[in-house]
Amino acid sequence: MLKDTQKQIDEWAQTLEEPYWPPLSQFAALSEEVGEVGRLMNHLYGSKPKKVEEANQELGGEIVDVIFAAMCMANRHGIDLDAEFEKKMDKCYWRDRDRFAKKDHA
Repeated sequence: MLKDTQKQIDEWAQTLEEPYWPPLSQFAALSEEVGEVGRLMNHLYGSKPKKVEEANQELGGEIVDVIFAAMCMANRHGIDLDAEFEKKMDKCYWRDRDRFAKKDHA
């Protein structure tokens, strides 16, 4: 599932002299990307209108920037995101199964 995407990113990254930035730089990049999503959400739904001279942004593209940065971090640390995703979904299905209100099914 995510393994193919991680592999594609790694194959691209390995063409670079420094395939992955040091951990703190990666975290800063991830934080910057999350900030861009927040800024765009504030432009779209919040109280901060976009300046006329600001570039157009697409929410999907900004979210993918976050995913890409997170996958680079995972690759740098040898993390199998498929395995981690399965753990997360197990928490959703089992640990948190009664935590949130469910839709009524008639």
